Amino acid sequence: MGAYVCLSGDTFQASSAAEILGRLAARAEGEISQNDRYAWQETIELLREFGSTLSASKQGLDQWSVLLEYPIPRIGKRVDVILLVQDVVVVLEMKVGSQSFEAAARRQVEDYALDLRDFHLMSRDRVIVPVLCATAAMESQQPRRDVSRQPVQPLLCVGSSDLASGLLEAIRSCHDVVREPIDVEAWNSSAYEPVPTIVEAAQALYAGHQVEAICRSHAGAFNLTRTSQAVWKAIEQARAEQSKVICFITGVPGSGKTLAGLNIVHSKSETAGAPLGAFLSGNGPLVQVLSDALARDRQKRLGGTLGEANRQVRTFIQNVHHFIQHYIDDKPSDIPVDHVLVFDEAQRAWSAEKVRKQTRGRRTLSEPQMLLSAMDRRADWAVIVALVGNGQEIHDGEAGLVEWGRALGSDFGHWRVLAASAALDGLSSGQGLRDGFGLHVRDVDECEDLHLRVSLRAYRAARVSEWADSVVDGDVHRAMQARHGMTEYPLFVTRSLADARTWLRRVARGNRRAGLVASSGAKRLRAWGIHVDVELDAAQWFLGGPEDVRSSHYLELAATEFAIQGLELDWVGLCWGGDFSRRGGGWKHSRFRGSSWQSLNDGTKRRYLANKYRVLLTRAREGMVVWVPPGDANDSTRSADRYDGTMEFLLRCGAQLLPDSAGAAEAG
Repeated sequence: MGAYVCLSGDTFQASSAAEILGRLAARAEGEISQNDRYAWQETIELLREFGSTLSASKQGLDQWSVLLEYPIPRIGKRVDVILLVQDVVVVLEMKVGSQSFEAAARRQVEDYALDLRDFHLMSRDRVIVPVLCATAAMESQQPRRDVSRQPVQPLLCVGSSDLASGLLEAIRSCHDVVREPIDVEAWNSSAYEPVPTIVEAAQALYAGHQVEAICRSHAGAFNLTRTSQAVWKAIEQARAEQSKVICFITGVPGSGKTLAGLNIVHSKSETAGAPLGAFLSGNGPLVQVLSDALARDRQKRLGGTLGEANRQVRTFIQNVHHFIQHYIDDKPSDIPVDHVLVFDEAQRAWSAEKVRKQTRGRRTLSEPQMLLSAMDRRADWAVIVALVGNGQEIHDGEAGLVEWGRALGSDFGHWRVLAASAALDGLSSGQGLRDGFGLHVRDVDECEDLHLRVSLRAYRAARVSEWADSVVDGDVHRAMQARHGMTEYPLFVTRSLADARTWLRRVARGNRRAGLVASSGAKRLRAWGIHVDVELDAAQWFLGGPEDVRSSHYLELAATEFAIQGLELDWVGLCWGGDFSRRGGGWKHSRFRGSSWQSLNDGTKRRYLANKYRVLLTRAREGMVVWVPPGDANDSTRSADRYDGTMEFLLRCGAQLLPDSAGAAEAG
């Protein structure tokens, strides 16, 4: 890795344009177009002018370096120019010939700066200045400089005539003479440890890249490679012994279970270009979002129509219900083509009772039984990899680990079971495999590498899932302990929905995505304009740009736990409903029926409701604001006591009060 050209300021000024162009061309892949050559030449001349202005300023900014075409691995792009001036990092995107500062270009350069802040080791704790230069623009746009040294400064937009002076002013205003100058060689070779979104990871795998090339654990988080290797070892053993194996991958929310499953299926192949097996999911929104994202990315990379791209990506991730329909209903004697099945969100597999209700008696087996039965038809070998989330059962009939244990214990005792102790003994929110199969299955091997303990989603704070668990469990002491380890993760509460929206719009810079989420049971949020009953177009909500009114960016439609489970946002606004309220020293579980709230007394349904909030509290990668409505004395269904206790409890658990109008809530 590293920039195409990396030079000290003095060397850059002393080198000829032809020499620098030659070095750029030597590193570039393929033939260099005349337009590229012209753009590079224009950029070199403007940087020379900046160097001369810097020297003449006599402001002590004499140590500077130039890096041209620096790669940003997570998003597969290259920054046109990086300038290291004393202790300041300048991210400069050149739009040669452009007369305007287009919105997409603004987001692009801010995204580069944010990625350096989050994932580039030697850029952490540095001031980063994003700059967009549209060379033909007549007027520049100078932002108000922030003397607080927030990590990523406001975006500077300049034309070529103002580039040198604009850069000098921006650097001078945030330069700290106390800090040591940046070593350019060390910066250029510094570790870059990105944490991709699940969409980015899926796109990389589908495009044929190894996921390790774009995914590095942030701040020493758990490496997914060990989990994948443990499963690959089990697969090879099953193949060699002609046996049947089921592996349970468990983990906290955001720990990368889906990524691990995709990695297992698509980065190892039995034959060139062929996946190792099939990736199944019962999570409809996840299937829709990933399929649409892959199709859009394929069309962008390879051309053709979107319809053709959709047909090509259809088998990358499949709906588990279609698999069951084929092998149980349509062709019940068929032998599955694949030796390996990866089943995402396996804790949400339906119980036999749920299946009977949904099929009106046509099927009588649970989903775990049906999947095991189908794969058991193979006379040679078969492997099922079940991805199980901690506390993620959120709907009636989702049977959890206990149903898998029951199926294995009753009919499939010849299958070898490979799982971590967390899966065998029970995760924090439910029963484990042993509760289902008891002592009937003797061949159980414990493998702790199959349990992912650290959240990769919230790369700023690995303890977010622990904090969420503590809040849902009502444990203030444990919540505060977890919160102390989340110093880089903004976590606010507010009674003003308008302030929450203002804050989200402010912090979601570049292409980072913000959105509102809410429980499907929070029916009375309708009074404040949040309609949880409105059906969401998941692909448009998760993938649409800031200009699309259907997208999450507009902060109008809230995604419920069903739409967002397995997916994520960079910044989340959680709209807290009256269905899960803190009163009398504990959580009160309610459902809204007709025109009033009713208490939930069934233990399983209470657990599902608590898990809904466990899911919603763990969807943010960078930070979150929780809006707790103020209540209304004139409406018994929105009384203040249904919300006030929740607000007070969240503050006790370490959330901070969002300042009025979100004025001081800057996240950098």
